[in-house]
Amino acid sequence: MTRVLVVEDEEHLAEGLRFNLEAEGYQVEIASDGLAAAELLTASARDVDLVILDLMLPGLLGFEVLRRTRAAGHYVPVLILTAKDANEDLVRGLEEGADDYLTKPFRLDELLARTRGLLRRRRWDGVADETPLGPIRIGVATLHPDRFELETPEGVVHLTTREMGLLRTLAQRDGEVVTRGELLESVWGLRPDTRTRVVDSFVVRLRRYIEPDPSRPRHLLSVRGHGYRLVR
Repeated sequence: MTRVLVVEDEEHLAEGLRFNLEAEGYQVEIASDGLAAAELLTASARDVDLVILDLMLPGLLGFEVLRRTRAAGHYVPVLILTAKDANEDLVRGLEEGADDYLTKPFRLDELLARTRGLLRRRRWDGVADETPLGPIRIGVATLHPDRFELETPEGVVHLTTREMGLLRTLAQRDGEVVTRGELLESVWGLRPDTRTRVVDSFVVRLRRYIEPDPSRPRHLLSVRGHGYRLVR
């Protein structure tokens, strides 16, 4: 059964989310403070299929929960759900590795739709071309866009929506340079001139998967002053 972790300190909201998510057929666990969530996720994030994460938490802020989870090498899809609606909070959440961001108050149908999209790993937020792609060879790795998986010599990596979106966009351009602005707009749905290092952070993460030596990349290449290109 699909397991969803709700990290929320407002009990009535957490229980409301549990009720509605369980009605959708998900198994739901609740963490009411940031420290408990961080300990659970850094130890066993692979047992969780999706995290719905508040930012203003006792013990440890949601940003730090997310940072520690990603630093531990766990890339479970994370949907931030928060009352913080400033653009800088959105950007910071994405930079720390969140896959989606929804502000309170929210519509239940929208939250459930975003949950289903992240869990299916087939929904392309902000990418217009929905044409299915077959397996794509990238060096010694093989990308399976239909399954959101990257097959590597070390094993199969289950990609998040944004990781898959970034690789797919670069692969579709087949060696051409794609600017950071284009990637921000097509993969994250942000304005091209948004001041953020989120693209660079995700590139560093993906290089760990596909490059024999991430410090000397041969496939996911930087083009100084412009953006990135994928050499398969």
